[in-house]
Amino acid sequence: MANLSTADFVNTLEVLDTFSLALPEDNYTPLPDNWLVAVTDVVQSRVAISEGKYKAVNMAGVAMISAIMNAFDNQQIPYIFGGDGAAVAFAAEDKEIVEAALAKTKVWVSEELELELRAAIVPVKEIRQNKSDVQVAAIRVSDAVFNFAFIGGGIAFAEKLMKEGHHTIEADDKGEYPDISGLSCRWSPVQEEGRKIVSIIIEPAENGGEAYQDTLKTFMKLVNADEDNASPMPKRGPNFRWPPKGVALEAKATGMNSFAIYLITLLAWFLDKTGFKLAGFDPRRYREYTALNTDYRKIQDGIRMTICLDDERNTLVKNYLEDQWILGRLHYGYCEQESAVLTCFVPALLSDTHYHFLDGAQGGYAAAADNFK
Repeated sequence: MANLSTADFVNTLEVLDTFSLALPEDNYTPLPDNWLVAVTDVVQSRVAISEGKYKAVNMAGVAMISAIMNAFDNQQIPYIFGGDGAAVAFAAEDKEIVEAALAKTKVWVSEELELELRAAIVPVKEIRQNKSDVQVAAIRVSDAVFNFAFIGGGIAFAEKLMKEGHHTIEADDKGEYPDISGLSCRWSPVQEEGRKIVSIIIEPAENGGEAYQDTLKTFMKLVNADEDNASPMPKRGPNFRWPPKGVALEAKATGMNSFAIYLITLLAWFLDKTGFKLAGFDPRRYREYTALNTDYRKIQDGIRMTICLDDERNTLVKNYLEDQWILGRLHYGYCEQESAVLTCFVPALLSDTHYHFLDGAQGGYAAAADNFK
């Protein structure tokens, strides 16, 4: 397995049909020892979010994923989005491609989003030498898309090294931009009257043991984690208003001028409202798959979710997590907000394999991490 390419390794993974199947460690596969992990995060992301730049922060996080996927000209690469950053695992033979994509992404984030993006590439072998690991599972999101779960503490260790200044990837010295075509944020914020959007991070306490696993099973039932009604996304998809607020950011991502994007989005709005199909594009199908392909739940050394809860369920979940924290079974972070935002990666408009990265609009995962207990 050590010599498998990135795509070949992904093809060896069994795709788990439900989110709860990603809890047992037996369902994970260790990364080959000669692989690497790329990690990024936005410096002072909470400050940027407090200034209303939450769309830009999320776009900086997703930009790394889209740049690397486009550089590979395929999507068979283990990745995870964390709100203000992301992580990607890949074979050693792909290091130059990933390093170049990261270096160019740093330039783009700095010049177009006016944010600072940290980036590093850490060898899996070094992670294991420091008593952490990176194991991966694939989880079915829809019949067209699956995403990835990571356990072993290796992603967190790689992020720690990055923040300490180790294995740093510098900005491209030629000032070149990456290919991040397909990156967009046209949808309106997602919200539902009478329910809160809640971003949650849960990780095991040092001595949580089996009690932690039992706690997670109860939590999963409390939030209906395997049911679609846990998702903030309406089944028919999110709302789309014209003109969309993300035009300026999309123009920076695609290199198109804003006027052209306004025309394209006006046509998209018309098709969405009428349901007319155009050149094989079915707006209703696209909207439905936007809802299906949204990553509102994930595992990165613990559970990360942005879900929709009514007041009664929200109080129940908060009290349960607080009780389990007091018992020493877990650590958790919690952020309540009125809406969530989508950052999208659409490699091909006529394919169902478009990706939608969800985060809370008033802090999201970054705020939950700040509130971590």
